[in-house]
Order: sequence, then structure tokens, then C-alpha cells
Amino acid sequence: MILGLTPVELINRARADLRLGVPVIMQHGPAMAVVLAAEMATPERLAELQAFGPPLVLALTRHRADTLKARCYDGDLARVIVPVGARVDWVRALADPADDLRHPMKGPLHTQRAGTADIHRAALALSKSAQLLPAALVLALDNIAGLEKAGLTHLPVADLNRELARETVLSPVISARLPMAAAQAGRVHIFRPPDGGVEHYAIEIGQPDRSAPVLARLHSACFTGDVLGSLKCDCGPQLQAALAQMGHEGAGVLLYLNQEGRGIGLANKMRAYSLQDQGFDTVEANHRLGFEDDERDFRIGAALLRKMGFHQVRLLTNNPRKVDMLNAHGLKVTERVPLRVGQTAENRAYLATKAAKSGHLL
Repeated sequence: MILGLTPVELINRARADLRLGVPVIMQHGPAMAVVLAAEMATPERLAELQAFGPPLVLALTRHRADTLKARCYDGDLARVIVPVGARVDWVRALADPADDLRHPMKGPLHTQRAGTADIHRAALALSKSAQLLPAALVLALDNIAGLEKAGLTHLPVADLNRELARETVLSPVISARLPMAAAQAGRVHIFRPPDGGVEHYAIEIGQPDRSAPVLARLHSACFTGDVLGSLKCDCGPQLQAALAQMGHEGAGVLLYLNQEGRGIGLANKMRAYSLQDQGFDTVEANHRLGFEDDERDFRIGAALLRKMGFHQVRLLTNNPRKVDMLNAHGLKVTERVPLRVGQTAENRAYLATKAAKSGHLL
């Protein structure tokens, strides 16, 4: 049926549902479960899930489970059994580390060992893609006979896994001339994904030769640094220095990728900042939230450069991972151009962590 939802549309609806605090049904083979984002749970919906009877579990990533000393029988995640009568504040305290230091004892926590964790793993991946905390209430059901009238989105795990693994395809929307302080000859290109996700931008300086290596930068959005002039990072100075160098050389392309906070979103980035104020470094803060060191997808940058007709780049970066990713996805990095600017007293420790734990060449 042409008016029916495609898998991509269904996944995007499921993301929106989780962000609204609405449960979704996820299915893997014959196994089915109701999934609710932990940070969006309400007392009423938690009570409804508990009323079904089967054990309700809270799926947490390995990083978050390690912080809580919960056993990860599934390797990359833990299925924490929600005690009978547990309240929303208990769920949120396990999902969100904001009060970990003030209330460190949250156990004893008991985790499920039997059965498979395929739906739980997919629920965490869906939560991450919705830029929510990676923590999900999961209620396994033998059937959904009592839920037909609820109108919940029904999402096959296989479709979700396939689409999340696929390289994002971006389509051009519009481009227009934009004189800038860095260069009068500037042009901004807008690209949009087909799944209703965020748009990404390319800022082209001059008229770069498509047959020669182009001076390029993959710059991840940083509202605090790029807009507010934050002294906690070096993002704003890097953005301005990259554009200035392209203007000086007369040609270049800067990709502005909307992957705030290393791909975890602005809200979770602010949560990480709050943890940094408690003494944790960037990586430790991400782990306490349940995220990996870096959740960004640099394949987006490779796809945009190829779509714009570039095949060789002189990459402005201190991050070898970006070089490796471009080389692995159809681009040839002929030179890594260092971009060492923006060190302050406030971000010295942040930069040291980037060098020590994330491999940045500073």
C-alpha cells in the first residue's frame, strides 16, 4: 500500500514516540516487548507496565551498568530487574547519573541472565538515536492481545538494525551565496536525510578544484562553543580558524555536521558538563551517562564530500579517527593539516583528555 509507512518512517515515528514518553512495541522474531524511554517514564505509565505481571527490566548500557555495579551478563548491556512497587524516581536515578555522588548506593541490583537481549539492545540503540539517555524499560510479552487498541507503534528490530547500520543518504535542498568575514566568495549548501532527521550543511569557500585535494574540515556542531564562545572547549576557535585558512588559501569546504556533543545531543552534553563539574573528565562523564566516548558518525562527512564531487582532501583536524574514516569510505586524505588553536586555562584538562583518551594529536 503506497500510503503505508516504510521502515524508515516507522523508525522515525518510534523515535518521536519515545521522546514524547509514549511506549513502542518492538519485535524480534516471535519475541515481543513494550519499550519505554526511562527518562520519559511517568508514574501512570510505569504502573501500567508493572500491572502486566511479567518481570519488568531496565536495560542499561555496559558503561552505565559498570558505574552502578550491576552485572552485565549480556556483555554490552545489563537487564536490571525492576523491583515490585518501584517508583519513577528509582528508574530515573538508575538512568540519570545527576545524583550519583549524593546518593551512590542504589542497590542491591539484580540483573537478568536467562533469555536473549536482542530487543533490549535495540531499545538502547533507538533511545540513543532519539538523543535520549540510553536507558529503557522493557516488558517482554507473549502476545500483544491487550494492546491492539492502544495504537502503539510496532517496530521490527531487524528493520531498526538494518537502517541504523546503513550509511545516511543526504539529498541537496538548496545552496546560496553567502559573503562571510572569512571570505567574500562563500556558498552554503543544505543537505537533508530522508528519515526526517537533522539537516547538515556544507560551507564552500571560493571555487575548489574537484580534481585536486581540497582543504576540508568536518566540524561537529557545538552550540556552546560556536555560538556562545564557551571556554570549556576549542570548537569555536577551530571553526573560525578553519574558515580563515580556507579564505586565506582562496578555496575550501567546511562540513557543519549536526552531531552536537560528540553525537549525544545538547541536553546530554549539558548532563556531561554537569558531571564534569563534579570532577569527571569528558570520557568518564559520557560513560557515566551510558554513552561511548564518541557517538558521532563520520560516514556522513564522507558521503557529503563525495556528493559534492570531492575525492581527495587535505583534512584540517587533530583527530586521526576522522582521517581513517574518510580513507575507509571513498575519500583519499592526502594530508592531515593540524588545527591547534583555542587553548584556555578552562579547557586545558579537556584537551589533555582528548589527547590521552581519544587519540587527538595536540
